[in-house]
Amino acid sequence: MAELAVRRVLGDVVGALGTGTAVLVAPPGTGKTTLVPTALADAFEGTVVVAEPRRIAARAAARRMAELRGERVGETVGYSVRGDRRVGPRTRVEVVTTGLLVQRLLADPELAGVGTVMIDECHERHLDTDLALGFLLECRQTLRPDLRLLAASATADAQRFADLLRADIVEAEGALHDVAVVWCPPDRPVRPPHGLKVDPAFLDHVTAVVRRAWRETAGDLLVFLPGAGEIASVRRGLADLPVDVLHGRLPAVAQDTAIRAGDRRRVVLATAVAESSLTVPGVRVVVDAGLARVPRTDHARGLGSLATVRAAKASTVQRAGRAGREGPGVVYRCWSQADDERLPAQPEPEVAVAELTAFALALACWGHPDGTGLALPDTPPAAAMRVARTTLRALGAVDDEGRATPRGHRMSRVGAHPRLARALLDGGPKVGARKAAEVVAILADDSLARGDDLAAAWRHLRDTRDPRWRAEVDRLHRGTETTGAAQQRGTETTGAAQQRVGAAGAKGLPDDLTAGLIVGLAYPERLARLRGGGYLMAGGTEAALAQGSPLTGHPWLAVAVADRQPGNASARVRLAAAIDEDTAREAGAALLSTVDEVTAEGAERREQLGAITLRRRELKDPPRELVERAMREALAKQGLRWTKEAAQLRQRMDFCHRVLGPPWPDVSDAAVIAHTDLSTVRQLSTVDPERTLRAMLPWPAAARLNEIAPERLPVPSGSMVRIDYSDPEAPVLAVKVQEAFGWLETPNVGDGRVAVLLHLLSPAGRPVAVTRDLASFWRTGYQQVRAELRGRYPRHPWPEDPATAVPTKRTNPRH
Repeated sequence: MAELAVRRVLGDVVGALGTGTAVLVAPPGTGKTTLVPTALADAFEGTVVVAEPRRIAARAAARRMAELRGERVGETVGYSVRGDRRVGPRTRVEVVTTGLLVQRLLADPELAGVGTVMIDECHERHLDTDLALGFLLECRQTLRPDLRLLAASATADAQRFADLLRADIVEAEGALHDVAVVWCPPDRPVRPPHGLKVDPAFLDHVTAVVRRAWRETAGDLLVFLPGAGEIASVRRGLADLPVDVLHGRLPAVAQDTAIRAGDRRRVVLATAVAESSLTVPGVRVVVDAGLARVPRTDHARGLGSLATVRAAKASTVQRAGRAGREGPGVVYRCWSQADDERLPAQPEPEVAVAELTAFALALACWGHPDGTGLALPDTPPAAAMRVARTTLRALGAVDDEGRATPRGHRMSRVGAHPRLARALLDGGPKVGARKAAEVVAILADDSLARGDDLAAAWRHLRDTRDPRWRAEVDRLHRGTETTGAAQQRGTETTGAAQQRVGAAGAKGLPDDLTAGLIVGLAYPERLARLRGGGYLMAGGTEAALAQGSPLTGHPWLAVAVADRQPGNASARVRLAAAIDEDTAREAGAALLSTVDEVTAEGAERREQLGAITLRRRELKDPPRELVERAMREALAKQGLRWTKEAAQLRQRMDFCHRVLGPPWPDVSDAAVIAHTDLSTVRQLSTVDPERTLRAMLPWPAAARLNEIAPERLPVPSGSMVRIDYSDPEAPVLAVKVQEAFGWLETPNVGDGRVAVLLHLLSPAGRPVAVTRDLASFWRTGYQQVRAELRGRYPRHPWPEDPATAVPTKRTNPRH
């Protein structure tokens, strides 16, 4: 049977782990997840911990292993996921999420009692998977050389993990049933996905392909779509067919129902959660939309979003494999074979595209603040890590060196994103620990909220006693109690919140303000004030509510979820709470500042909450340094007024600066403005840049200015001709040919370092030759000039030997 195919290599896996590490490659549905862990438990001492990327996969794997052993979950096989744990004293195999494994490693790096760790689906490259691999490898090197580590993958891209683990690869081949491929591209052009948007015409096409597959095949259908919204759209088009749905936002009970065999043929509409790690029984047909949803982060604005992209080829292969789990199957691909050749080979690792604050905190708590020295599959991007470290410093989670503080370690133990952990630890004493946990549970999974009004969503969850939400609230509440929230920095109730909460805790604080305070503590840069038709967030980003939002018109919002889709200038608010200014001040206290600004128009003092101006008033008698700074900025904007004489002086000084360097100063506009004495200036129009230049002349070197960069040079005719220093690399002396007769040596300036560029002029003042070598010009170039001009200017001398002729400013007398 296909599900037993990996049994043929179990001995090889056990043998390879004799050296401590191994990599297993096995196609989907071959028993990799359910047969290998129990074999390892039989072969080795200690508990076998299996890490799965998703909670649904962890529960399903434990359930299937228990069934194969004829047991109930919690006996020799159990699982632990966030908010749900079923293990017992006899448990030898424990299936956990990779996130939970990372938490355990941070709490107990030795993993006491654990003999083997299996990282399943390591090819998916989630952040927690990368962290777990890095931590476990260092654990083996320093603390537990006896700890066995198996990395398991459903794709052939395993060499990178083998190199990382320095391990052999064990491969299970040829285990799947044949899966036929049917190419089903749309028969008319559809718009490519953009942000979260998928062309409705394409979803109609997917619906049509599902109906075709239903007619042409037998067995259940598994349909891969990018998200819950697309699932809902396609489901509406299949109203007459039996349909189940499977995605990460469903309650655990609904997820478990979807992956159990039914007594009727059905269509299962699923996201990527069904791509690997679990088997949906009865499936013989896969319909693949060929799309995936991946995170995108705008680090400059602190906003995250999801983007819909073409699925990688490795993912489409895994999806197709679900049809060959129980027998020969068929996959209907909603794209062409030509398009298939252009798909990327592998999906992007999450570390390359995701927000890394929690990732950076885990590294800091482990002792590697930037990941250096840790065996990670990929180096985290430097820019994303800088943003993450800045955020963690603002939260008090790391010090200036990036090391985790005691507060950072406590935040890590909460088991939530560092921003949410901060809101729990600091918000609990302000609004009550239970209420803080209730709000944070919604922020941790915003799919719990209906609409964009956080307070309304909170009230609905309280009224309906939603079990998934309540379980998360209980977990978070316990987490704050065990981390000693009352001792956290900044947990005192102060300011306006103290006055409103009072001795009765948070009983008198409305839901909106309670929720908004918690949101503001987590995301202070998203506190937003009404401006025009939208909102300005404290971080400086414009934001807008959806049309018809119940929050429309509220003067202040605490924005919990916002994203900015490609091409949009402002962010779209997805979830927020209406607050007042006092709450904004309380939550965003670290962003409060007073700014004195002086401009050419006047002076004012502004009270700021980040980019939001709270108050402004006229500033009388502003500090002189601010006035002068404003005047310099205005001068730079409007430019200095240079007279001809001042411009010529600047050119001469610039020549000295470039040729000789210090002490000759830079005389750019910026430098001159910086040196201008504004102490007595009242009108910018009175600023005299020549006066500043002369004050900038270095003494005693300035006494040699006329020697180093003379304003004029004498020529053989006796004239004093001005030098043009506009090009400091090539000062120009323009002189008529007749006035230079007999001049054999080209003059130099700049202490003899720079030869003057001579522009020899016709009697009409037009250049006829340019040279730095007069002697050569008289020998070779002059005769051609003489031949061309003597007939045109007969009253001017054109001697045959200019080197010996008498220079003159005069013309020949008339005869």
